[in-house]
Amino acid sequence: MRLESPTTEKGAVDACGAELASRLAAIGGRVTPLPRTSRGDHLLAEFGCGASQVLLLGHFDTVWPVGQLGRMPLAREDGRLHGPGIFDMKAGIAIGMLAVRALLETGAPLARRIVMLWTTDEEVGSETSRGAIEDEARRSDAVLVLEPSLPGGAVKTSRKGCGSFEVIVKGVSAHAGIEPQKGASALHELAHQILRINALQDLSRGVSVNVVQASGGLRSNVIPDEARAIVDVRAPTADAAAAVDAAFRSLQPMDARTTVTAKGGFDRPPLERSPAVVRLYNEACRVARELGFDLREGATGGGSDGNFTAALGVPTLDGLGAVGDGAHALHEHIEVASLADRAALVAGLVARL
Repeated sequence: MRLESPTTEKGAVDACGAELASRLAAIGGRVTPLPRTSRGDHLLAEFGCGASQVLLLGHFDTVWPVGQLGRMPLAREDGRLHGPGIFDMKAGIAIGMLAVRALLETGAPLARRIVMLWTTDEEVGSETSRGAIEDEARRSDAVLVLEPSLPGGAVKTSRKGCGSFEVIVKGVSAHAGIEPQKGASALHELAHQILRINALQDLSRGVSVNVVQASGGLRSNVIPDEARAIVDVRAPTADAAAAVDAAFRSLQPMDARTTVTAKGGFDRPPLERSPAVVRLYNEACRVARELGFDLREGATGGGSDGNFTAALGVPTLDGLGAVGDGAHALHEHIEVASLADRAALVAGLVARL
């Protein structure tokens, strides 16, 4: 079915969720909706039984608005399936469902309960789903994240922590022509602060700090008494994130007549390549070799809900979803031939766990 599910359209997301719930139930899942008022309802599905569990994690909200199918129709050509949200990450949900269905229908012995948590607000920060994600992660022996793979099918064993700061400068207004000396320009001060903020970037250590928006001033003849900037921040480790956070909290004005305040912070902690993550990756590699292919690993600057679970110390392996390209782009697609192998990888890893 062609059901669009942009994060910001609760009705559309819930319609997609209803279809997904029906399909989860059809393969034997005990489905529990997790109602939300401001976002779409999340879905929890349980399979099998056992005192412990393995969590399959992902989201069915997308960045594309309702109507995008008219501009990006679902189309299969040259071994690729194109469509909005197919790579990020509806195909990942399909892979997880196929893997669990195969395990159940073949009677594979499972020592643990399998739990799927499919959420509806990952693309905007997971504010309404983070609690449920962390609760289920704490109950789990491992978390398998069905986000898209890296190019060529590599899984993600590390992700940067992600955040945003708003830097607000307050100055003193004055007439720009008659008595500019009586003013203290918030824009001038913000320019100084932007230079300081840029100096926090250290790409050799994987720390990125980028001013992505800046604004200030009311009229062409008024010294601006307020200006602000939005800063995107990324850091590969918790220590690096803490250092960036501390630097923003300690910003001081160059002009004593102005004030500088920083709000915000890291809303996704880093997914670090911990020993627990490496052990889970090595297990996945053994499964892949039995299936006849090699499984590579890599890192990415983007965050996912796996950042939350890994930060709790729960073994987490990300990027187990579809092979393809074009997340959030007009050429978004998946490689159809890879779907069976990805599902077999997930099924094999769950069975081993």
